[in-house]
Amino acid sequence: MEISNWSKVLVSQLDSLESVIRVIEDSGLRIAIVVDDENKVLGTITDGDIRRALLNHKNMKTHANKIMNKNPILISEAESLESTKLIMEKKGVLHLPVVDENRFITGLRALHNSEKKYDNPVFLMAGGFGKRLHPLTKDIPKPLLKVGERPILETILMQFIEAGFWRFYISTHFKAEIIQEHFGDGSLWNVEINYVHESIPLGTAGALGLLPNINQKLPIIMMNGDLLTSIDFKNLLDFHNQSHNIATMCVREYDIQVPFGVVNISDENILSIEEKPTHTFFVNAGIYVMNPAFFESVTGDKFIDIPDLFNSEISRNHKIGAYPVHENWIDIGRIDEYEKANREISK
Repeated sequence: MEISNWSKVLVSQLDSLESVIRVIEDSGLRIAIVVDDENKVLGTITDGDIRRALLNHKNMKTHANKIMNKNPILISEAESLESTKLIMEKKGVLHLPVVDENRFITGLRALHNSEKKYDNPVFLMAGGFGKRLHPLTKDIPKPLLKVGERPILETILMQFIEAGFWRFYISTHFKAEIIQEHFGDGSLWNVEINYVHESIPLGTAGALGLLPNINQKLPIIMMNGDLLTSIDFKNLLDFHNQSHNIATMCVREYDIQVPFGVVNISDENILSIEEKPTHTFFVNAGIYVMNPAFFESVTGDKFIDIPDLFNSEISRNHKIGAYPVHENWIDIGRIDEYEKANREISK
């Protein structure tokens, strides 16, 4: 289909990564096109390009020409819509810039998938005790605590539904009956919800072994039921599929500042002194995409945490990817985080 408002996704080569992200999010077109002063196409930037830049520790001030794809697929104005569609499907792209013989942009074509439904199962983990949130979680499971007008888990569910997902599994343990009573079979939202009950706590990964024999070809998305984020789950799934990973873990940058001057020493000699340096790490963001083969070793009768499962599969040389999250993200594990989430919602 022809995109009429394609000019909204044009950016200059010196625009910052932060502004490029804003252009992509505001347009809803999932692409930015880098052009020169005369609108000649220099490259394109998609969500995947942004994630790879973040993994390489590019900051938000990085210029667009440092992260763009300099050899994007371009089509001429004479290319038919049917031919364009075939190219997109063959190359696995959602957009193709239209250019004239001098590479000046004249349009943008996209696969129309706004109504697409995803058959991939979504597995939401809601079995924890929420002890760090006592007394709020004394009589109610943590995923049903309200942030704003909705329980946390309902907000997560609605995000997936709006993105086109409809097959849900919810893992329960503590106060399981309250969760099942609230969500039922999903018919209220015209989706399908099934429950996986842990009779004993199985860790953050053990419940994977309790899933029924779901589609053995489609990756599943697994997410902790106490997270709030504005991540685009469609982009996450596309990233996983295009990277040909057996599993993908969402990660976030986390900074730790040493409160003292750090002295670098070799033998008995001081080489340098860094005053209160900051170290940056990637940490687990609690959202995963997994091919069924990735967790086929999980039996459902043993305690296993996510780090153990990932380390086990890494040792087998399986291809496992990282998807850096720059969007809003909050793990509601403590009282102060719960209060912060409600303040953010109220704004």
